[in-house]
Amino acid sequence: MTGAALSLGFYFPANGKEIEIIKTESAENLGIELNAWISIDASGKVTITNHRAEMGQGSFQSVPQIVAEELEVNLNEVNIIFAQGNREKYGSQITGGSSTIRGSYKKLLHLSATAREMLIEAAAGKWNANKSECYAENGMVVHKPSGKKLSYGELVADASKLTPPKQVELKNPKYYKIIRKPLPRQDTPLKTNGTAVFGIDKKLPGMMYAVVERSPRFEGKVKSFDDSETKKVQGVTHVFKTQRLVFGHLYEGVAVVANSTWAAMQGRKVLKVEWDDSGFDHHSTGQLYEKMKDQLQKGNLISYKTQGSFPDAFQKAEKKLEALYETPYESHSCMEPLNCIADVKEDSCEIWGPMQGPDWIQSVAAEALKLPPSKIKVNMTFLGGGFGRKAFTDYPYEAVMISKEIKAPVQVVWTREDDMTGGPFRPGMVYQCKGGVSGGRIAAFETRMAGQNMDVQNPGADRSTYNSDVVEGFLEPYFKSIPHYTFGDSPLESVIPVMWWRSVYSSTNGFALESFIDELALAADKDPLSFRRQHLNNPRYQDLIDKLEAVSNWKAREKNSGWGVAITECFGSIVGEVVKVSKNAEGKLKIEKVWAVMDCGWYVNPNIIAAQVEGSIVMALGAATKHATHFADGKAVEKNFDAYKMPRIADIPEIEVHVMDNEEKAGGVGEPGLPPFTPALTNAIFDLTGKRIRVLPFDMNEL
Repeated sequence: MTGAALSLGFYFPANGKEIEIIKTESAENLGIELNAWISIDASGKVTITNHRAEMGQGSFQSVPQIVAEELEVNLNEVNIIFAQGNREKYGSQITGGSSTIRGSYKKLLHLSATAREMLIEAAAGKWNANKSECYAENGMVVHKPSGKKLSYGELVADASKLTPPKQVELKNPKYYKIIRKPLPRQDTPLKTNGTAVFGIDKKLPGMMYAVVERSPRFEGKVKSFDDSETKKVQGVTHVFKTQRLVFGHLYEGVAVVANSTWAAMQGRKVLKVEWDDSGFDHHSTGQLYEKMKDQLQKGNLISYKTQGSFPDAFQKAEKKLEALYETPYESHSCMEPLNCIADVKEDSCEIWGPMQGPDWIQSVAAEALKLPPSKIKVNMTFLGGGFGRKAFTDYPYEAVMISKEIKAPVQVVWTREDDMTGGPFRPGMVYQCKGGVSGGRIAAFETRMAGQNMDVQNPGADRSTYNSDVVEGFLEPYFKSIPHYTFGDSPLESVIPVMWWRSVYSSTNGFALESFIDELALAADKDPLSFRRQHLNNPRYQDLIDKLEAVSNWKAREKNSGWGVAITECFGSIVGEVVKVSKNAEGKLKIEKVWAVMDCGWYVNPNIIAAQVEGSIVMALGAATKHATHFADGKAVEKNFDAYKMPRIADIPEIEVHVMDNEEKAGGVGEPGLPPFTPALTNAIFDLTGKRIRVLPFDMNEL
């Protein structure tokens, strides 16, 4: 920015309870980068600094819609730019947990309304009029009695000198003109005409390119390497051992640097590396699941959440059920493979790339280079998918180390095979569920989860603690309606790195928990949706069930088709889904339709919500029926999409999405639509065929 500008921002205090308004006169007067979230320059142009990543979830549209509504500007007049990584300025910048809107919408509304009121006050001062006689509209302040108008650009100089009001009145949602409207996304034209810059598109003058031969067994060490043939490849300039930091472990590899990605890849093909794979287990998939089941049988359980006396209630129940559910390891498989650019100088470093956690990367790079965080610039680009993988810091760390070695900017590119075999992965899980039914209700409920705990992979982590996420996805009212329950986990130890995958533990918990609820409904001889209704004595959940029942026409479902339902909640949102299946003329199973009802509380753009729910369902369909990552002798088996199959267009059913209208706190949107799909699907298959599916993935063509 140059010249006078009204710049408003907020930061996140340690207690997270208050908003600090920061006001400045102009960037050139201060000589520093502004901590500005909203800036209006002398031409009236509004610029928003987006502190979170845009990886397809829609923040590039949703954040401007919030600002434009309270600021009273045309959405086309709002420009959005990425912030650099800086926790001190922007607070947490992690794009995950469906947190972008729910974590900042109130602050953005107040900030925008504050700017609007300051502009109105500035106009009233120019006209020597009462502020109550003025109002803002379409980037202008209007004087009602005279009809006089001043543009925001004409007012910013005066407005920037005012003290921000401590209290501002926000609009009643019924008067929204921009929020809640299905407006087209601002990043769509950029992504269709090729002007959007993703990490892999970014180029720097003098930049080199690198690929890395990494140990296929995760913690393997480089024993030796022969680069004689590699150095004969035209364009190859450097070959050396390098490292990346993965949960406190330094994973080793050999970097091949060249003047093009192609040359680096060709050089890697003829590189010979001997690995030291001693000192750790070389697990195969069968061994991993045997260990999980064995732990559950031994009762090696860390209890997390209990109420009443499950053993006594289970013993006395009229009907008793037990079931074992299995979910697979999964790759993130983002459309844009991992990549990162680093330019390390003697006393500074600058990084560019697709990343979900620029502030984390700033901290990791600063520690690795022994530099203060202020000397590390982290620049976000668009992401071609993230799903949690690009919140990890290992690939930027690797780029930083390679740039430091060659003393030049470098772009490190992961091939699809690197991306799918290197991890971290979604952890595979086994669930042991027990339940008792008496009087048509759940009398006792127990779930034990066995699998790798994402939170205890760093050296020295306390592995004796429980995994509280064992209840993630479970509906809150169940804890009041079920008199006796217990939840616990039995952590699996393995060198396979695991981490967040879209909807995190809910993606696996949801399948086990909502499948078992369905089995209990059958034992109670109750309609599955009615059974859930009687246990969810809360108006918000009842309203969602009413909506789900109405849109799917649940009570009038046909006899020659299968119908399944599931309801889960995570990241502050509740989602119910109904799946209808049938068999075609050849006797093959077909998904006819999916109805989804999303209750995310306060929301911005229904089209973005629908798109995220649709995407979640497609991703869940793949994980349920198409793909999984297997391990053999300590190595990931599936290396590309020929083996790690993805759903095709022909596999996708009609999806109908409905958004609940209420004034509850904003919840997440990008992830909560995934967990209920798989149990709704398998419950529908049982309804049609009588076959209960407890192990994922399964083949639709074999049922």
